[in-house]
Amino acid sequence: MERIDEGLTKTEFKKSLGFIDSTALVAGSMIGSGIFIVSADIARNVGAPGWMLIVWIITGIMTIFAALSYGELASMMPKAGGQYVYLREAFNPLAGFLYGWTFFTVIQTGTIAAVAMAFAKFAGVLVPWFSETNILLNLGILKISTVHLLAITMILVLTFNNLQGIRNGKWVQNVFTFLKVALLIGFIILGLFFAGNPDAVAMNKSYFWKPVAMDGSVLGGWALIAAIGVAMVGSLFSSDSWNNITFAAAEVKNPKRNIPLSLVTGVTLVTVLYILANFVYLNALPLRGIADGTGVFEKGIQYAANDRLGSASMFGLFGALAALLMAAFVVISTFGCNNGLILSGARVYYAMAKDNLFFKSAASLNKNSVPAAGLKFQAVWASLLCLSGTYSNLLDYVVFAVLIFYVLTIAGIFALRRKQPDVERPYKTFGYPVIPVIYMAAASLIMFVLLIYKPNYTWPGLIIVIMGVPVYYIWKRFGGKSEL
Repeated sequence: MERIDEGLTKTEFKKSLGFIDSTALVAGSMIGSGIFIVSADIARNVGAPGWMLIVWIITGIMTIFAALSYGELASMMPKAGGQYVYLREAFNPLAGFLYGWTFFTVIQTGTIAAVAMAFAKFAGVLVPWFSETNILLNLGILKISTVHLLAITMILVLTFNNLQGIRNGKWVQNVFTFLKVALLIGFIILGLFFAGNPDAVAMNKSYFWKPVAMDGSVLGGWALIAAIGVAMVGSLFSSDSWNNITFAAAEVKNPKRNIPLSLVTGVTLVTVLYILANFVYLNALPLRGIADGTGVFEKGIQYAANDRLGSASMFGLFGALAALLMAAFVVISTFGCNNGLILSGARVYYAMAKDNLFFKSAASLNKNSVPAAGLKFQAVWASLLCLSGTYSNLLDYVVFAVLIFYVLTIAGIFALRRKQPDVERPYKTFGYPVIPVIYMAAASLIMFVLLIYKPNYTWPGLIIVIMGVPVYYIWKRFGGKSEL
């Protein structure tokens, strides 16, 4: 039973999410627009088809290893807040707060803003009135376009639906996850069996394992490792949010079984689909292209127009109609993705508020048994990030910050086995301690590479995390009584 504070709504979370619902939340939160875009940047970094696939395979293995590891924590502590709770229990309240602080300021809200803007921009392909050049309000430093309007409307509509109860959020999540998984499978089947280009296949085979940097230099040794690490920013971001089901653990039926199982099932499903989608790109387009190429084939994967590889790979099959079809697909995909992010995110603020580390009103549930205040705070901040124009910059910092907390959380497995050896663990990490150690080592190597080669991406993310330290102590002293 949830702890009830004086003056807060006496309501409990409703256990409404079964295994299928939980898996839909995992997979649906992962699949957005990234899989149709980021491989272009990956191709520019590694310069060879085989190594582009390796980037996605490493990402998939790392994500599966992380999911296998999180299963133990989820089965031990099936509580609202998920990763925030794990860090708090494994280390201390400050560790949990730093995650929650970064989660609210950058990770979850920044991702919601970016996904909403992607939704609106691709909707503009279908309805040209939605355009960043169609300015509705010009305040000098702030220009509000029809794209901003649609992005914020999407956030507000999904927030309103989730305010009505977990069943409403679950219904939207299931429908859109099943639909976009079916469409992605259809895209893969069409791309592998009907959209192939023999010339592209032959070209890709000729330099399959010959990585070349954009300046023409051959990559090898440390240079290749660094290129892979930098390239993984896109693939890791596209594969993120798999842990969102842990935030809603209090609403999962039989959580000690269903959360670990849904984590591994959802992540494995998405990983396989992502790798197959990249085979589609290599089946339809040459990886290496020309920046000022006159056609889809000449531009290749590296220089696909606006990095929209989904449209480019289907161009030979559908012509100009490919852009419209892929835009419709991305609109569906991003809508379902943001529903999962919005649904789950508010549960973290709820758990923080219970510990007096967030606005007190976020610690209560409304009559529909959902954290209404947390949903509203999240919607407001994500909407402001849409308007600020900085959401894309914030996302550059997300991957580094996320990796920090993934490593810390998985390290928490070792800490908790030492601190709480007698606590029931219905599921124990498969391959312990090897799999958790491999993940932590690989993620640490990627962070090291990013610190050296992408300082503009990483140091700001690290600074945001560190800024949470003084905020924690200020909040402990003054913020616990806030009634907002």
